[in-house]
Amino acid sequence: MNKFSEANETYVNFIRHEKCPFGVPSRSTVQVPLIESGFSSAYIEVLVSNNKSKKVLHVQSISCWAPSCIGPYSQATLHEGILHMAGQLGLDPPTMNLCQGGPDVELEQALKNSEAVAKCYNCSVSTSAIVFVIYCSKRVSSSERLNIQEKQETILRQMKISHLQEADTYKELDPLFLYVLVPDLPKRACVEVKPILYVEDGTDTVPEALTERSRSETPSHYWGFQPENWHDSCIQKCVVSGKICAIILNITSELATKICFDSQPTDNVNNGQYSLPKAYMEKISKFCIYLLDKVMTDNDFTWEDIMSLRFYIRESLQMSAQLLQPMFCNALFELSEMSHNNFKNGEEPIFNIVPVIGAGKSASSMDDVVTCELLARKY
Repeated sequence: MNKFSEANETYVNFIRHEKCPFGVPSRSTVQVPLIESGFSSAYIEVLVSNNKSKKVLHVQSISCWAPSCIGPYSQATLHEGILHMAGQLGLDPPTMNLCQGGPDVELEQALKNSEAVAKCYNCSVSTSAIVFVIYCSKRVSSSERLNIQEKQETILRQMKISHLQEADTYKELDPLFLYVLVPDLPKRACVEVKPILYVEDGTDTVPEALTERSRSETPSHYWGFQPENWHDSCIQKCVVSGKICAIILNITSELATKICFDSQPTDNVNNGQYSLPKAYMEKISKFCIYLLDKVMTDNDFTWEDIMSLRFYIRESLQMSAQLLQPMFCNALFELSEMSHNNFKNGEEPIFNIVPVIGAGKSASSMDDVVTCELLARKY
């Protein structure tokens, strides 16, 4: 984060109002262990669309309702029913200073800031969120992480009660939660919250042809994987029928052992850290693709519907991007060949490898070996 200002100066050479007539994009900025994982010193993930009908919220002046942007980006972008919100810190809007009192206080303010932005689109993070990604700085202790999760549950519950009392109808989604442990955050914050919301505007329609696609009559057992009861323990999903499918897979070391049960034990240790041989990671990568495909197929979505796909990899595995990138790419190509379903226009599949200190479904257990985050939408 020592290079944050320098990175902003470079970013604004390419992304600024003059070059973005439909509004500057929203963004989330965090520090991740790039160099240690074989990446360059900067990594940018970009979500693009040929459809220019987006609605952008960009407040630059200091106000009392929500923080102004601390960089060349917008607070939120609404596109095709999905509200992509910028990462929210626990900043006090009038002063633009981080709230004092600890990580849980920062989280509370970050959620309030997210709610203020959501209200501009006539919705609430407590009822319309599809996914919450909550970044935690490594400075946050284990006990403080527990406080963060308890605070998150309390604040969202209070927001939901308040919103449903004001709303005309009772509609709510069951959002997914992903906690990610990173080296640092902007302004040396302890917590950053990045929500993705579904905003129903009454104009979303799903062509009949799309709703009848590709569900197989019999389950496919790619790479020999068979449905098991324990598979459900690693799946989080949020589906808006016929429109949106969000999936998070949490592969812990215990589940990695089950996936590789027919191989040698996976509890190899290097310098006191959990590690995996390449062959085991290859099998885990195929299992992740198999399970993502199964969940999407069960809900009538295909790989052509995917908007974003990320694989969060624990840095301590000491596996480089040069090793992991072709591994997941090959798994996706093999699936395409076995299922006889090509990716968009036969192009190479697009996904992102994100090295992190840790990730998991709760603040107290950010110890996944691999975490998959997928967002799909039918157009």
